[in-house]
This record gives sequence, C-alpha cells and structure tokens, in this order.
Amino acid sequence: MPEFDVAGVGLNATDTLILLPHFPDYGGKVHFEEEVISPGGQVASALVACARLGLRAKYIGAVGDDERGRIQLESLIAAGLDVEHVRVRAGCATQSAYILVDRRTGERTILWRRPDELALKPEEIPSEVIASARLLLIDGHDTEAVARAAAIARRAGIPVAVDVDTIYDGFDKVLPNVDYLIGSTGFPSRWTGEPDPFAALERIQKQHGMRVAAMTLGAAGALARFDGRFHYSPGFVVNCVDTTGAGDVFHGAFCYAVLQNMSIPDALDFSNAMAALNSTALGARGGIATAEQAAELIRRGERRSLPEFALRAG
Repeated sequence: MPEFDVAGVGLNATDTLILLPHFPDYGGKVHFEEEVISPGGQVASALVACARLGLRAKYIGAVGDDERGRIQLESLIAAGLDVEHVRVRAGCATQSAYILVDRRTGERTILWRRPDELALKPEEIPSEVIASARLLLIDGHDTEAVARAAAIARRAGIPVAVDVDTIYDGFDKVLPNVDYLIGSTGFPSRWTGEPDPFAALERIQKQHGMRVAAMTLGAAGALARFDGRFHYSPGFVVNCVDTTGAGDVFHGAFCYAVLQNMSIPDALDFSNAMAALNSTALGARGGIATAEQAAELIRRGERRSLPEFALRAG
C-alpha cells in the first residue's frame, strides 16, 4: 500500500493580508482596516485541502528559519501533513506576500518575495518518497527539481498534476511527464502563442500527450480538454470574502477527485465548489470545506457561466 495518497513539491508562503475598504486610485492612499498573518502558498495550501478531505498528504518544500517559517510549519503539521522532507534554510527568510484585499468584492492584489536560497535542488527530491505516493502535485517553480519529481513519478506509474501560472525556463522538460495540467487563465495562450484558449489547450495536450489540459477562469469556473473534447464547468455564486487561495484549493480538490475516481466533469464541478467555498472566509486556507459541503453547493448552488465558453464546449 502506498505510504501517501498525494505528495506535493512546490511553494509555500506566509501571507500578510491587508484588508481595505476599497482599492485606492493610482497614486492615492486609503486607510486599511485590519492586518492578518495567514499561511498560504500554491502546493502547500493545495495539500492542506487534500488533508482536510481525508487524504494522507506529504509536502516537500523549503522555509526559512524565521518566524514566518515557524508559522508555516506549525500550520502544515496542525493540518496533518507529513513535513519530514521540508528543508529549513538557515539565515534565510521564508517566502512572504502582502495581499491587499478589497472588502467590497473579496478580490485581492498580491505583492510577493521569495529569496533565491529557498529554491529546491534536484538532489533534494527523495525518489523513494515520490514513488510512495498515489499522485504527485507540482507547481512551476524550481523547475529542475519539479522536473526530477515528475520524471520519478512517471517511471513509477504515478499520475502527475501541475499547477502553473506563468512561463518558467525549462518548463518544457516538465510537461512530457504531466497527466493533468491545470493552468491559470492566461497560461495556455502565453505558453503556445495561441490567443484562443480552446486552441491553446488543444495544442498543449496534443504536443505533450497529457490526459487533461485545463485552465481555471477565476469566478467563472474552469475549462478542460479531455477525451478529444472540451468541458466547461461554470463557477458558483457565493458571498465572496477573500479570493486568496481559491486556485490552490481548486488544485487540492482536483487531486482528491482524481483519487476518488470521479469523472473529469464531476472533478471540475467539485473543485469549483471547493474553491468557491474557500472564498467565503479570510485567508488562503480560511474556508476549506468538507466534501459534503461541496456536494451540497453543487446540488443547490447558483452557477456563474460564461456563455461563450458554455456554447463552444461540448
């Protein structure tokens, strides 16, 4: 029996949320209402979502030996993650972000910094740990390290999911070993040069032979290509407090759905529901829901559809 359901290699961050009554005009100023320290980060938050959904999750990453690193590690341990292979960099600051949250809408703007010393090296990826999981989740940072992790998983017959939001040097070495790509809204077009998202996803999938090529669309949901056709899953209408971490929770929920053998349309709906529910509370991991709560939203919730995507998808 595999030791873990999901292993993740990628980013963590300890955020400072700054709550604003509204965004100021360019060059203007506005008083802020509250300042909150909140652990986050792409893969780390996705794995916390996996753990909350009952999966055995292991995180591989790096933190500094500062207060923010301590907060991050304590949060991961409290969520039930295995952190044995988290590297603590001496004399280094943990990745941090200042997130400006507009309280009128819950939308956020992120200012972030990650010291180069936090980068994972390929030799820091333990092959036996990757091979002991049922699924691997990676992001696009530290490309050589995640490329090694994905190659190990492929050799072991373990599916690989990737969360990628921008173009990284050497990422072409990662994609051949990816089974489930879920990029941010603009990633497929930026990677391929195809302005049409449908054409961009089709090109990525055909070029690299992955099972699913998909993109998130923020509050509007997600679009995916699989089995030779497109599926559009509209987002859910909720009382949005903070969109920080919604995409991370989407990816964690998608990993859970794959391991539960959900169909891809059902996996997208479930992931959209989990992302929407997370947005109803403050912080990257503030509103991680249960599978039952997500199922209830799917049954009864109002959907936020993009008509063009709904018409063009099968």
